[in-house]
Amino acid sequence: MISVIDYGMGNLWSVSKGLEKVGASVKITSDKDDILSSGGVILPGVGAFHRAMENLNKINIIPAILELIKRGVPFLGICVGHQLLFSSSEEGGGCEGLGVFKGKVRKFNKNLRIPQMGWNEVKVISENPLMKDVSNPLYMYFAHSYYVEPEDRDCILAETEYGINYASVVGINNVYGLQFHPEKSSEQGLKILENFCTICSEVRKD
Repeated sequence: MISVIDYGMGNLWSVSKGLEKVGASVKITSDKDDILSSGGVILPGVGAFHRAMENLNKINIIPAILELIKRGVPFLGICVGHQLLFSSSEEGGGCEGLGVFKGKVRKFNKNLRIPQMGWNEVKVISENPLMKDVSNPLYMYFAHSYYVEPEDRDCILAETEYGINYASVVGINNVYGLQFHPEKSSEQGLKILENFCTICSEVRKD
């Protein structure tokens, strides 16, 4: 079972339907016990970083997230969920994140059209199971005004150019983040979700 965390900020229906299309059993939940017993967990996100952290705190789900990550359960953050994995964000005057990855979430240069909205190129720069058997480069659907700036570049799995080259896919061990929306990105996006499901299955076998 893959849990999609419901904290009032995510594109829950599209993410869950995308997972179901690739054969996953899915549960949308904010229950800590559900999350801790899952074979994999997805943290989607649409909206503001600081509001997302407020909502996660309100439902008291952060300790469960950090615990399952520590256990080695596969975890995937999407869009704002990807940004929440980092130490802090400039958004809303500054806000602490989950701190799974060291680094900051920064706003795009004001001279760019913000938000970045629509399809853009993703270049895979490091072999990894999440991006296995996808095109390189591939085109994914983006909708965001901020980007992550990791302290350790070794976590960057793919990059996208929008004024600068920024990390659009990150991953260390069992934790991954996608700045784009795979659930809105046609067959290639579904392939990434399928790869995440495969990662979850392989971890369960171990």
